[in-house]
Amino acid sequence: MTHWISRRVRVLAAIGAGTGMLLPCVAAATPAAAAPDQVSCTSGKAGLAARLQQDITAAMAGRKGSIAVGVRDRATDTTCTFRESSAYDSASVVKVTVLATLLWDAKKTERYLTDREVTLTKAMITQSDNDATTALWKQLGLTRINGFLGAAGMTQTKPDPDGYWGLTQITVRDEQKLLALVTAKNAVLSDNSRAYMLQLMGQVTPSQRWGTPAGAPSTVAVHVKNGWLERATHGWRVHSVGTFDGGGHDYTITVLTQDNSTMDYGVTTIQNIATAVHKDIAPTTRWAERLVPPARPREATVPLPPTG
Repeated sequence: MTHWISRRVRVLAAIGAGTGMLLPCVAAATPAAAAPDQVSCTSGKAGLAARLQQDITAAMAGRKGSIAVGVRDRATDTTCTFRESSAYDSASVVKVTVLATLLWDAKKTERYLTDREVTLTKAMITQSDNDATTALWKQLGLTRINGFLGAAGMTQTKPDPDGYWGLTQITVRDEQKLLALVTAKNAVLSDNSRAYMLQLMGQVTPSQRWGTPAGAPSTVAVHVKNGWLERATHGWRVHSVGTFDGGGHDYTITVLTQDNSTMDYGVTTIQNIATAVHKDIAPTTRWAERLVPPARPREATVPLPPTG
């Protein structure tokens, strides 16, 4: 038995194949010069690149650990990057890739998601449920997952060969590519698939809506997925990916971090950066309240090999 999600967001693979991935166009953009290992920004809006470069750099000043950042705003043709090709253990950020792979595979076989798949995908994204993720990861297998990564051009994303999805290697560059697919018409994901992904990312449980949404104005719709994981090496990995649209804005933010002493330390780093980005791209006199993550996150139970 299949599930008809809704007329607006039901995942019919045969419908909505787009006209090709939208690629950033920076030919007319104004760059803000950056030395190696510094924030680099370009923008079609005068002064915005320099402002973002300065404010993101200031937000990271004095923060310990490893940080990578990506920002893309279609409305102003703006892009910012910092260590965009540095690899990190994915933790639960990879769940967006798992969902995209499932929808991409369903599109190829022209089928709807089953009731079971709908239940699992909702739990995986809105609650960051690990058991649901493991079930879908096993169902898809590495062949399909790598197939999607190839179709999406996510060449820097490397699934763990031993099957530990939380140890998938991800980069800012590839996460921004994925968010670009989710937020604009393309040939990889159908329009209905993209709508379903945004629907779930917009329904993440309130206790997990920290990170990149920090400082977002009330005029934009927020879609987010976070990941957090502690290991014996590199301490806490804390990541956040988000998309923001409305009020004339259409932008994405990815922040990946590790070597954090605590989860909260990593969250604060991400939220400092996100607040600076929102302030510059979507300035307003009122800012959304920062959210604090749960004291004992379930994410720490991501299936992992023994560590010593």
